[in-house]
Amino acid sequence: MSKSDDQKIAALAKKNAAKAAKAKPNKRRQYDRTLPPEQEDDVDVRDFFSEMKKREF
Repeated sequence: MSKSDDQKIAALAKKNAAKAAKAKPNKRRQYDRTLPPEQEDDVDVRDFFSEMKKREF
């Protein structure tokens, strides 16, 4: 591998690490602390439906 290839791979790794750091953390529901954290799928579904509520058809 050449030096430029190593630099490209390092830049790509840094970019992917930044994306992982920005990932949404699992949040506990505000109304009951005894409930387990929401699963990632639940968060995506909730966000999807909240966006759909805002739209007009």
